[in-house]
Amino acid sequence: MSLNTAWRATFLRIYIGQALSIISSSAVQFAIIWWITVETGSALALTIASIVGLLPQALIGMIAGVWIDRYPRKRIIMLADGLTAVASLVLALCFVGGYASLTIVYVALFVRALGDTFHKPAMQAAIPLIVPSSELTRVGGLMQLVSSAGTMVGPMLGAVLMSQLRIEAVLLVDVIGALIAVATMAGARFGGSAASAARAASVWADWRIGYDSFRQNVPLARLAIPMLIATITFMPIGSLLPLLVKNYFNGTAWQSGLVQTAFSTGMLVGAMVIGLTGGLKRQFLMIALANATLGISALFAGALPADAFWVFCGCVVVMGMSGMGFNIPFTAYIQRSVPAEHLGKVIAFLTSLMSMAAPIGMIVAGPTAEWLGVNNWMMVAGITMIIIGGVSYLRTREFDI
Repeated sequence: MSLNTAWRATFLRIYIGQALSIISSSAVQFAIIWWITVETGSALALTIASIVGLLPQALIGMIAGVWIDRYPRKRIIMLADGLTAVASLVLALCFVGGYASLTIVYVALFVRALGDTFHKPAMQAAIPLIVPSSELTRVGGLMQLVSSAGTMVGPMLGAVLMSQLRIEAVLLVDVIGALIAVATMAGARFGGSAASAARAASVWADWRIGYDSFRQNVPLARLAIPMLIATITFMPIGSLLPLLVKNYFNGTAWQSGLVQTAFSTGMLVGAMVIGLTGGLKRQFLMIALANATLGISALFAGALPADAFWVFCGCVVVMGMSGMGFNIPFTAYIQRSVPAEHLGKVIAFLTSLMSMAAPIGMIVAGPTAEWLGVNNWMMVAGITMIIIGGVSYLRTREFDI
C-alpha cells in the first residue's frame, strides 16, 4: 500500500472507532441527564449538572494543551477514552450496589468531562499526523459529520435504551464504545512525532510558547476577536430556542425537539457537503460567508410572524449548515498552519477561550432577551454575525490564496 493511500486505512480505522464511541457516549449522556430529570424534577439539579460538565474545560483546558504536546497524542486519546469507560463502569457498579446518589452522578459527569477536555484537542491535534495537508478540510467535514450524527442519534438511542433497560445496563454501552475506540486507536500507526522534541522548563513556559505560536499566526490572531464576539452573541441562542418555541410560537415539547433536530440536521448536511467536496478553496472567504449566512438566517428567523413555525425550522437548518461552514475550515486552517509540536496547546487555548466566552454570552443574553424578547435578540445576533462576516474577511483576505 502506497503512502498516498495508507493514511486512508489508518484514518478509517480510527474514524469507525471514534464514531461508535461518540454515539454511545452521547446516548449515555442523555440517559444520565434523563435520570437526574426523573429523580429530582429540579431545574437547579440540571443546571448544576451543566456547570459540572463545563468545569474541567474552564479549570484546566488551557494547561491540557501543554500536556497534549508534551506526550504522544495517541496515548492521550486512549487514556481519555479509558477514563470515560472507567467513570461509566464505576457509576454502573454504584447503581447495581445501591450506592448511587446525585453527588456520585455529578462526580461521574465531571470525570467524563475531564476526559473530553483532553480527548477533543488531542484528536484534532493528531489528525495532521495522519492526514495530508491537502485533505484536512475534507476530513474535518467527515469528523464533524460523526459529531453531528452523535448529537442526533445518541439521544434517540439513549431514549430507546432507557425505555428497555435499567440505567446500569445503559452505562455499559458507553464502556463498550470507549473500549472499541481504544482498540482501534491502539492498532493505528501515526506518522511523525506527537510530542515536542524540546520541552520547556515548566508548564507555564510551555504554555507561553503555545500562546506565542497563536499570537504570531497573524490570520488566526486577527480572527480571534471576531470569533469571540460571535461566540458571545450567538452561542446563547441554542439555550434560548426552547423558550422562543414555547413563548413566541406557542409550541410544545415536541416542537422544541423538532427545532433541535432541525439544527442537528443542518450540521449533518453541512458537514457531509464539506466532507464530500472539500468546501471552497479560499478558506477565509468560506468562513466569512458562513458567518454572514448564519447572520442572515438568524435575522430572518427572528423577524418571522408567530404562525411561521415551519419556515423557522427551515431557517434553523440553514443556521446549522452555516455553523459547519465556519467551524470546519477554521479548524483545518489551524491544523495546517500551526507547527505540530504546538498544535495541542493552540487548540486547547482557543477551546478554553470559547468556553469562557459562552457563559459571558449567557449572562448578557438572558436579561436582554427577557427585555427585548428572544426573537428580537435573535435579530440582534443576526445583524452582529453579518457584520462579523464582513469584518473577519477584511482582516484576513490578504492571506486567502
